[in-house]
Amino acid sequence: MDVRAIRSGDHDKFGADKHQLPAYVMPNDEEELDRLDLTHQKLRILLGNKLLLCPVPNPKRVLDIGTGTGIWAIEYGDDHPDTEIVGTDLSPTQPSWVPPNVKFEVDDAEEPWTFQEKFDVVHARYLAAAIVDWPRLMRQAFEFTKPGGWAEFQDYDLVYYSEDGTLGDDLPISKWITTLLQAARDFGRDPCPGPKLEGWMKDAGFKDVQVSKYRIPIGPWAKDAHLKTIGAWNLVQIEHGLEAFTLRLFTQTLGWRAEEVQVLLANVRKDLRNPKVHAQFD
Repeated sequence: MDVRAIRSGDHDKFGADKHQLPAYVMPNDEEELDRLDLTHQKLRILLGNKLLLCPVPNPKRVLDIGTGTGIWAIEYGDDHPDTEIVGTDLSPTQPSWVPPNVKFEVDDAEEPWTFQEKFDVVHARYLAAAIVDWPRLMRQAFEFTKPGGWAEFQDYDLVYYSEDGTLGDDLPISKWITTLLQAARDFGRDPCPGPKLEGWMKDAGFKDVQVSKYRIPIGPWAKDAHLKTIGAWNLVQIEHGLEAFTLRLFTQTLGWRAEEVQVLLANVRKDLRNPKVHAQFD
């Protein structure tokens, strides 16, 4: 996963019974909301229990783009009771019982932003395969970040790899992830924005770009205790969302039959659980 913390310059499952948002490749049912919370916990562990890496100890106003379940905004609000946090998302899936300094708005981050005030911090994470026009998103983030404020984007490069050759090209998991990433691109969404965040932010006008990169194992195969824990959480969230990741893109974008998808996913699950396959992504 790539993290881009940038300071603002001085303006020098899928199916008929699932609620599917047309502009988004994932469902927003209960299973997906649970997976988002699992992913949140995984990233807290990955980042040393931190919610932000940028050095803003007591911001007055924070924007959380694509807030999902709202868990990041709620936890940040609990930790910073004097900070106003605004979380936006395409659908109102957040709880109603939240800290008094946290509010949620239904909003599409790719439409023109209409906030009346700018923010000390603009935050977004894991928007892979969710955004059509990343440069425009970054320009809006720059416009609505106060001079001297920060924007922090945390996102993935979802190309799976191994450092020891155990992730062979002939494995079902390799076929699956390669096909999935191409299907997302065909759908008009970039599944691997992480490595491009730095360039997009600089092009938008941000200064003092700081980059942190993390590798995320899939499964508890790593010898390092920290990576083993992260890998275990990552495996749970991938398995939890495997059908949701795959079904819409494979059936609607690529024309696969649902039965074909299920056969492939059965074999992908075997690879995911195989401790001899040391797959990971950034």
